[in-house]
Amino acid sequence: MKNALLLFFLFPSLFSFAQIKGKVTDEKGNPLPSVTIYEENTYNGTTSNEQGYYDLNIKKTGKHVVVFQFLGFKTQKTTLDIVTFPHNLDVKLVEESFSLHEVVINPKDNPANQIIKNAIASKKANIKKTAKYKADFYSRGIFRIKDAPRKVLGKKLDMFDEVLDSTRSGILYLSETVSKITFQKPDKMKETIIASKVSGNDSGFSFNNAASANFDFYDNYLPFDVNVVSPVADNAFNYYKYKLEGSFYNENNQQINKIKITPKRPSEPVMEGYIYIVDDSWAIYAVDVNIKGEQMQNPALNLLTLKQNFSYNSVTKIWVKNTQTIDFTFGMLSINISGRFTYVFSNFEFDPTFTKKTFTKEVLTFEENANKKEDTYWNTIRPIPLTIEESTDYVKKDSLQTKKKSQVYQDSIDKKHNRFHISDPITGYSYKNSFKKWSAKYDGILTGINYNTVQGWKITSGLSYTKNDRENGKYTRFGADFDYGFSENKFRSTGSFIHKFNNINKSEIQISGGNRVMQFNEEKPIKKLLNSVTTLFFKENLMKIYENNYISFLYQREITNGIFLKAKVDYLENKPLFNTTDYTFLQKDKLYTSNNPWAPNDYTTAAFEKYNLIKAKVEARFNFDQEYITRPDGKFDFSNGNFPVLTLGFEKGLAGSEKKYEYNHLKVKVSYEITLGNKGILSLNTKGGKFFNADQISFVDYKHFNGNQTYIGMSESYLNVFNLMPYYTNSTNDSYFELHSEHNDKGYIMNKIPLLNLLKSNLVLGYHLLAIPNRNPYAEYGVGLDNLGFGKFKLFRLDYIRSYQKGFQKDGIIVGIKFLN
Repeated sequence: MKNALLLFFLFPSLFSFAQIKGKVTDEKGNPLPSVTIYEENTYNGTTSNEQGYYDLNIKKTGKHVVVFQFLGFKTQKTTLDIVTFPHNLDVKLVEESFSLHEVVINPKDNPANQIIKNAIASKKANIKKTAKYKADFYSRGIFRIKDAPRKVLGKKLDMFDEVLDSTRSGILYLSETVSKITFQKPDKMKETIIASKVSGNDSGFSFNNAASANFDFYDNYLPFDVNVVSPVADNAFNYYKYKLEGSFYNENNQQINKIKITPKRPSEPVMEGYIYIVDDSWAIYAVDVNIKGEQMQNPALNLLTLKQNFSYNSVTKIWVKNTQTIDFTFGMLSINISGRFTYVFSNFEFDPTFTKKTFTKEVLTFEENANKKEDTYWNTIRPIPLTIEESTDYVKKDSLQTKKKSQVYQDSIDKKHNRFHISDPITGYSYKNSFKKWSAKYDGILTGINYNTVQGWKITSGLSYTKNDRENGKYTRFGADFDYGFSENKFRSTGSFIHKFNNINKSEIQISGGNRVMQFNEEKPIKKLLNSVTTLFFKENLMKIYENNYISFLYQREITNGIFLKAKVDYLENKPLFNTTDYTFLQKDKLYTSNNPWAPNDYTTAAFEKYNLIKAKVEARFNFDQEYITRPDGKFDFSNGNFPVLTLGFEKGLAGSEKKYEYNHLKVKVSYEITLGNKGILSLNTKGGKFFNADQISFVDYKHFNGNQTYIGMSESYLNVFNLMPYYTNSTNDSYFELHSEHNDKGYIMNKIPLLNLLKSNLVLGYHLLAIPNRNPYAEYGVGLDNLGFGKFKLFRLDYIRSYQKGFQKDGIIVGIKFLN
């Protein structure tokens, strides 16, 4: 009875309203997935699902020719004289008979090489035919997990339990989109999503979109985590070997050449598999290639398979991509996930007329109620029928979603989560009310234990209350943080209030105040954990701190697309601090330096006198290349990196306890990152500024630069740090200019060096410069290896650095430990 009811609910999904439908199998009756099916000489097409079923939307009765195209099988044309709809058409495809070619002994006479050369030479002509178009687009994405472990690193993995079967396998994510796309080479795209569906989330928006599916083999590179070289790139022969495995003739009597592509160096960002080239026009007929995760520097990914099929229109004489599938597997820590994205392009309109307003910075938008379409809509519009597994998942998760939205369910889950444990006062505790969308948290004390020479052993903790309204992009947070220094015997506390108004212009206010300890450099170049280690084990107290009583108000928002404005006012009372302890684990006979950055051996003189000041700051950031996605729940920004990001700032110190503490500070920052084809990424970060009327300001308000005396790196890149420079020797209250640059080859060089290519690492070259008045410029040169690690954990970096300031200063090895950041 239960199964009968399930089939009743699945009936509309399994038997949709498409006019031609059926199943595609091989001669043995095995279903064929991802078969390309289209009406001859049109751009109306679809593909079969994993069980071989398909739906093709034909609007008129009468005679129609339907084409079935699948790699490894003969293309089949079927002529139909349709009287009524729906029309059922089951098809059996026959394996293709290839004309085999003799083994080539002399590479110079390799026929595959000549075919690829012709394809490369004809790229411009073939690209031009599809350089501008409008089209309909459909996508479906699915993620599955198999044999999920019950625990990972000793912690229960129970977040998926409700969707897994008895073998702990099942669908984690299922979604669909229907959209209209407008495209112009090389990279202009506008997409309007008409319908979006996420299994188990009627308020969700699928992340499937046409831009993420835009893999064009006519381009030199395919944009994955790194640029992967196309087998018909201009420089393809530097990366691939080719073999002609056979030829066949399609339904239009065009010769199709099947060419096997093999990487010359498998460690590089390349692919292997097959590319099919049409004789004479040298257009792409199909591709079927594999890319390993390590080849695209994504260690969690095991394998990605990309397939594309192109159909020919004898009226327009154009080969056009109509279907594409991406299959992948990835795994880590015994969690193994597989997935598939299926895409269908149809109803092309080539060479349309575009105006200046056709393409804007808004590249993706959703129609109103795009995620609220009923099942009846999907059953008429969906070009690929759902499998039984997918239909079951929709039914199951929709039912589960209704259950999850109920207060009874949410209260029961919260009750389990909110249980108090005896260790919570130490480790922390959180309380949730999911139905009313608020939570409260106590941080515990374990995460806040550290040591410095001013406070000695210090414990920190905090309390917070958060109210979330994710659907409207709003949240409100109240927080309080506390710390106590045992050697200093002093308790400090701060409070804060944050409210985000929306997720469109990201308007936000922050109000905070209290008593705290601050580093002289407000960017906090020395992490508390690292300072605790250097202090306790090496008696190197590198972090210099002062006391700060403050009240702060901040407002920030996006004024218009790509222009962000931030305004902040602080009332400050700053006090100097002194060492109160000389405790250490090791090197008992060694003396700590003082807490005065200017005089490390003077233990009685403070770095500054106590003073009061109001600081008013305004900052504007200009992202000239910012594009965005508009959804009902917010605006989501991203940049293609074609232009730099400019930040202008002005800071004024006023109403000081003495006039000498007042100043003006003008500053500018330019950051830029550009991808150099497959030759890596060049990144630049430049900063400059000028103080006015600042001759006697406090050392606290100087411009401090991010030095490093620990020989430990804690960030992905070193675009904001001088790795051998002392922290405060170059601080200034005058003008300054700093430049940080890195080129990460993304394996371009390292992948070509025998033995070293086994590391699967990246070569990084760095240059860093600091210029201030009345002092010789400070410069660092670096060479290093990034993406180091063990197996799938690439968490380390190693650099050799040399510094110069009026000649050679010092050199050293910087060990990058990224997970400490």
